Amino acid sequence: MLKVIVVYESKYGNTKLVAETIIEGMSRVEGIETVIKELKDVDLNKIAVYDAILIGSPNHYGGPTKGVKEFIDRLGKFHLNGKLFAVFDTYLGKKSDYFFEKAVKKMVKIINEKIPALKQIAPGLSLKVQGMKGPIVEGELPKCKEFGKKIANQLIA
Repeated sequence: MLKVIVVYESKYGNTKLVAETIIEGMSRVEGIETVIKELKDVDLNKIAVYDAILIGSPNHYGGPTKGVKEFIDRLGKFHLNGKLFAVFDTYLGKKSDYFFEKAVKKMVKIINEKIPALKQIAPGLSLKVQGMKGPIVEGELPKCKEFGKKIANQLIA
């Protein structure tokens, strides 16, 4: 059984909903065991038991939250050779999609610099939120299920 942890930080619940929906997609694939944890509840001493780590953050001024950046920094202190990762974000979509994938790209960059042993399993997922507090824009959540299913299928392949 392959183990996946989905870690997220969420102020208004949108990134949490994305994390939960990603897990729904993963649960459709046999052989995958998932755990979802809010960032503050993660025991880093147990992180090495997971085969893949998914990290989610709201877009905060064009990047991940301070908490997510600190989490990634702390992850770098653990032996994670052979482990996989993927990232996702939620962003405020106004008239343009300026913030689309901004936090995702920065998380990937930070992980590649601080934890080169981790290998990216899938391109990041960036979902549009309507207004500061949400909700997630209609039509975005099905992308989460597909993202989760895609990652799960790659893990068992």
